[in-house]
Amino acid sequence: MTSPYPFAAIFGVLIVALTFAAALIWVERRLLAVWQDRYGPNRTGPFGLLQVLADMIKIFTKEDWIPPFADKPVFVIAPAVIMITVLLSFAVVPFAPGIIVTNINNVALLFFLGMSSLGVYSIVLAGWSSGNKYSLLGGLRASAQMISYEVFMGMSLMGVVLLSGSFDLTTIVEAQRHLWFFVPQFLGFVLFLIAGVAESRRLPFDLPEAEAELVAGFHSEYSGMKFGMFFVGEYLGVLLISSMITVLFLGGWMGPVLPPILWFLIKMFALVCFFILLRATLPRPRFDQLMTWGWKLMLPLALANLLVTGAVVLAFR
Repeated sequence: MTSPYPFAAIFGVLIVALTFAAALIWVERRLLAVWQDRYGPNRTGPFGLLQVLADMIKIFTKEDWIPPFADKPVFVIAPAVIMITVLLSFAVVPFAPGIIVTNINNVALLFFLGMSSLGVYSIVLAGWSSGNKYSLLGGLRASAQMISYEVFMGMSLMGVVLLSGSFDLTTIVEAQRHLWFFVPQFLGFVLFLIAGVAESRRLPFDLPEAEAELVAGFHSEYSGMKFGMFFVGEYLGVLLISSMITVLFLGGWMGPVLPPILWFLIKMFALVCFFILLRATLPRPRFDQLMTWGWKLMLPLALANLLVTGAVVLAFR
């Protein structure tokens, strides 16, 4: 159900999400250092914790420059789009019983998919409005990548919808009381995880901003707080995908002994660590390989998963 204190829930989720996104900067750098056997940030404050604060001050005080050849209104609006769509998606995530901004009944999952598809506009508009050919190529890559992987992202979740009988995220969590959907929907879990990495443009799928090919891709011309919004938006996307995997496949807040919200955070943080591990280990594929995997491998697997799940559900019901 919706929180009895909606404004408290809104500000609570907003503050916690932005704080976690900022903290992930430090967490990622420390974990990458551990997995790559090197030092991470360790000079600014204890364990380098104040490095995040230093980075924030730097972003706030850097010159917010707009290129004279850019389309100024679109250039300014583009970074805000990704922040708005990701933060709105958190509104339907049930973190624990009663801890949810709004429960829009049987369309919460569709709302999440809709918001994630709108996020592509931020990248495309940023690349196009910059007036830079490398930024434009990055924006085109992002649009092709995100639209392609959204197709089987939605289809990979249809097995979960069939098993739970609902698009409501709270109902989906409750349906996993005896068995997490990670078990009967393992293929759907893997497909959604891969699609989530591609949607959040994380390594190894960071081709829209591949520095060896496109300088910095779609945000080459951005600086100051506008660049910071893209940067934080990426980490918010990682938190959102991790939260949705927790809700849809790992039983949400379900778990013994500990409070429900702690179980949710433990599962979510484990998935965030996995996202970081991917960055530390896997090389970046070519763009044609990425698109080939999406259309020739992932989409047929998603269709097969949907067909088999539907047949099993019909047979047993």
